[in-house]
Amino acid sequence: MKKYLLLGIIIGGIVIFFITKHDSLGKVVYEKNALTLEQHASLPIPPKIENPKIDTNAVDITYLMGKFDPAKEKDFILIPGNYLVAKNTLYLRKETLDAFIKMRTNALKDGVTLNIVSATRNFTSQKSIWENKWTGKTIVAGENLKTKYPDGNDRFKKILEFSSVPSTSRHHWGTDMDINSVDPSYFNTVKGQKEYDWLAKNAKDYGFCQPYSADRKTGYNEEKWHWSYVPLSKDFTNEYKKLINLKDIKGFLGDTYVKQNDVINNYVLGINPDCL
Repeated sequence: MKKYLLLGIIIGGIVIFFITKHDSLGKVVYEKNALTLEQHASLPIPPKIENPKIDTNAVDITYLMGKFDPAKEKDFILIPGNYLVAKNTLYLRKETLDAFIKMRTNALKDGVTLNIVSATRNFTSQKSIWENKWTGKTIVAGENLKTKYPDGNDRFKKILEFSSVPSTSRHHWGTDMDINSVDPSYFNTVKGQKEYDWLAKNAKDYGFCQPYSADRKTGYNEEKWHWSYVPLSKDFTNEYKKLINLKDIKGFLGDTYVKQNDVINNYVLGINPDCL
């Protein structure tokens, strides 16, 4: 019975391999140098291996600014129609939807029905909302903002009372949703007030927070309908602060007013501190 062994020695920092074949008594009957020093010297010198540098910022920035299609993202899921106010095609991150379903189930036990009006909106969706208000196509509180506010910065600030400029919306992240109505007057009704009171008392138990509360110095007007899934949105908020600059926020009508309104500090970060 013959056996093969692969042996190696180090000469001058180079490993030289030998192939040896032994007979049944262990006697060497064949020996070959797999790579001579001369052959090794003729090989090209391999490049120095360094720790790989992966540019995750490009992906993170794209996500944080909503420049993706949630329908194609593995972390997002289509919201079943029985959880929606209207039969629209809406998506959330899976974790967010799971938490909402648990919250909704328990709210029903208390006689409160919670349904989703709006969920993930990517850059394209937010741009459409913003530009329709900017051009006057969408009437806001009975007003055509283009004619009511001919000064661009005045119009910019007026839209910012309730709508985010594209690239800055929390709705980009799949963590935020609008519940039951986006009409402020709805929550002054008996039904709307009951729903809001339940959320204000219980939503935190499921990880949700109202980012646009009444007690803030900057940012959007109060939104009793907007709730954020903090276990995820907190991290996205912090990443946004680190990765996004005002110069990155562009590509829509009125974007020349981004800097003077400091939309990151005043709006993206102008939220209820309980959501941070």
